[in-house]
Amino acid sequence: MKQLFFLFASLFLLTSCASSGSKSDNKETKNTTEAAEAPSVDISKAVNVASLMEIAAENVDKEVVIKGVVTHVCKHSGKRCFLKDESSDNSIRVEAKGEIGGFNSELNGTRLVVKGVVRENRLSEEYINQWEQKTINQKEQAEINENQCSAELANIKEMRDWMTANNKNFYSVFYVDGINYEVIE
Repeated sequence: MKQLFFLFASLFLLTSCASSGSKSDNKETKNTTEAAEAPSVDISKAVNVASLMEIAAENVDKEVVIKGVVTHVCKHSGKRCFLKDESSDNSIRVEAKGEIGGFNSELNGTRLVVKGVVRENRLSEEYINQWEQKTINQKEQAEINENQCSAELANIKEMRDWMTANNKNFYSVFYVDGINYEVIE
């Protein structure tokens, strides 16, 4: 399940960065600096990504404090980054909201504590079916290679298996709308 989440987060990384709009301007860079200088986040309340994922469903639309290592900052807009646990493959997307104007690419590899609100994106059965058909069509038209196709179809199967096991007609993807953050050592 952890591998599924990591692979799925990577898929969303590729699609979310590509659709995020134009490059950040000086105003966003200024806001990013101000966010880092904002009143500090209460580090003592911080949970790691794995712990957050265990309680995410019960905390949708609630404020949390999360810690992790930045593994990626979307270079086109800086409007999102990905935090990963240091001791596992768990990863979560953090959107630049609140006092965060954007994330600088220099944050890659740094440890952050982020205060934000847990959000949920539910992927419906219909969406998953369309995604599967699109993947199969892309393979048939040689738009994607066999490895990528196999990985996407395996993700889809794991999502369906989870939906069946949990008696759900959707698959949840959790992310955080960041309010502010602090770099930690």
